[in-house]
Amino acid sequence: MRLLAALLLLLLLQWVEPQQVPRTGSGRRGLARRQTQECEAYTEAGEKYLDCMDRQLTGVQPGWPADTQHLLLARNQIQVLKEHMFSALPQLKSLDLQQNQISRVEDGAFSGLWQLTTLLLQHNRLRSTSEEVLLPLPRLTYLRLYDNPWSCGCSLDSLVRTLQVPSHRNLGNYAKCSEPAALRGRKLKTLNVDLLCSREQPVEKSAGSSQTRAPALQVTADSSRKCHTSMFPKPQLDCRGQELSSVPADAPTDLVKMDLSGNHIRRLRARQFVLSQELKLLNLSRNSLQHIDTAAFVGLLHLRELDLSHNGLRHFQYGVLEDLYYLRTLRLDHNPWTCDYNIHYLLYWLQHHPAVSHSGLFCSEPPEFRGWRVEDYVKTYNGECPKDRQTGAAGTGPQEATRETAAAEEEELPGPLKERRRKKFEIIQLS
Repeated sequence: MRLLAALLLLLLLQWVEPQQVPRTGSGRRGLARRQTQECEAYTEAGEKYLDCMDRQLTGVQPGWPADTQHLLLARNQIQVLKEHMFSALPQLKSLDLQQNQISRVEDGAFSGLWQLTTLLLQHNRLRSTSEEVLLPLPRLTYLRLYDNPWSCGCSLDSLVRTLQVPSHRNLGNYAKCSEPAALRGRKLKTLNVDLLCSREQPVEKSAGSSQTRAPALQVTADSSRKCHTSMFPKPQLDCRGQELSSVPADAPTDLVKMDLSGNHIRRLRARQFVLSQELKLLNLSRNSLQHIDTAAFVGLLHLRELDLSHNGLRHFQYGVLEDLYYLRTLRLDHNPWTCDYNIHYLLYWLQHHPAVSHSGLFCSEPPEFRGWRVEDYVKTYNGECPKDRQTGAAGTGPQEATRETAAAEEEELPGPLKERRRKKFEIIQLS
């Protein structure tokens, strides 16, 4: 019996051991697979993207596809960009690191990324770095560094000199000094570099020192900090649902699309988009928009799509749309349009721009016109006017013209208007 038991135990051990090896390997593969599943991989316009935004990541994870061309790491918890951090992703063309907690970039952090053209580092905690970090990036075309607390001293000298090279027209635009106080608010691209190392910098003393410690830097959040900027497949600013009360004043000037939907913008002031001359799509839907200044859209010569739906608009000021030469789509749904004389400008503009596709133009006020199409409402201005007072009545007597066109006018008018008793004459003089 003992011999039989020993043989059975030996057979059992021989059966269990080979099963353990594949199970361990499968576990490793499963771990890599789970790490990859944290991010979303997709292809757009033939380019491979890996979306790892809002994943609470502190660095690059193993197992990410080596052929990734666009890596989105915005809104994570990365604090330091370490040496060779992205060397496993040599085909990267764009790297989005905005809205992290990055305070240091080691030399060689971007080693191996010789194809990289776009690097987004805005909205972080960078105070200083050197041109050494950019040397492995010979094809870099777009570099975003704004909304970082840059300390404009000697340690920033080499970076500022690199940014100010004339051929680097899209590197470091909008980045500004936060300290020292004498340079606060100055753009890095306009600094006098020769003075950076000659300036006396405040030195922090120990607690027992008699000298005053330099005040801690306070970084103020602006509206653009809440938004997400992306460069591929086209430059765009996504500010959806960020509780903004105004249009971001420091938005990049090369944007093609700007999404400001779902905020609390009540008024568009004059020239708020004057620097966004490349803009083609502008979404202002689902705000609290009630008024648009006449010159609000000045500069938007290339705008093709404008969404103003789900707001509180009642009419347009005369001239609001005059700068939108290439507009093709105008969404006006779910606004409380008031059908009075003020609505005529909007309809007049649409009639003289037949290439513009529009929707949602219905009367909400006054009650007797509620639900009417604005086009039908405007007809009431001619419905009871004598023909000799209308355009195209030359050569016809007033009485004959009135009799000849009465039936035709009656057919063109909406049903509620037909039931109204026609007055003999009602002349309306329009200024």
